[in-house]
Amino acid sequence: MQETLLQELSMSMTIPLEVVFVRLLGAAVLSGLIGLERELHRIEAGLRTNMLIGVAAAILCIVTLEMMNELHSSSDAARMDPIRLVEAVTAGVAFLAAGVVVYSRGDVKGLTTGASMWLAGAIGLSAGLGLWPLALLASGLGVAILWILRKLQVAAGIKDEAENK
Repeated sequence: MQETLLQELSMSMTIPLEVVFVRLLGAAVLSGLIGLERELHRIEAGLRTNMLIGVAAAILCIVTLEMMNELHSSSDAARMDPIRLVEAVTAGVAFLAAGVVVYSRGDVKGLTTGASMWLAGAIGLSAGLGLWPLALLASGLGVAILWILRKLQVAAGIKDEAENK
């Protein structure tokens, strides 16, 4: 029994543990950049929320890759459909994002925050799959869109989501 438990906890994975660590840390940091912009402007779903979404998405990717490696090496009985992973993350984040979108007095509030949460999930998927150029580019674009366009909106006198609070 003790040997069985030790074997269960041996952490044998096809992806090296160092790679898993880098992918999870990368997902946290890159998704955190999106959340930091939200946090700095005191908008709901900030730093921690976006980091958790990114890390969760990365974990789901790693679990999927491990399952695919395990099932592929053991038998052809299981049908593998990696697109289900993207659908699951999209549906889960959409559920969370829907909670921050509010319609009040003719104004819709929280759309940008919901979109940033969706982006954090996509960044997490990219990092979890080891697609670093995509994760870095998405994170950089997200921060630029959130930060630079906010500055342009303020300069042009366009009403911002934060002003609707």
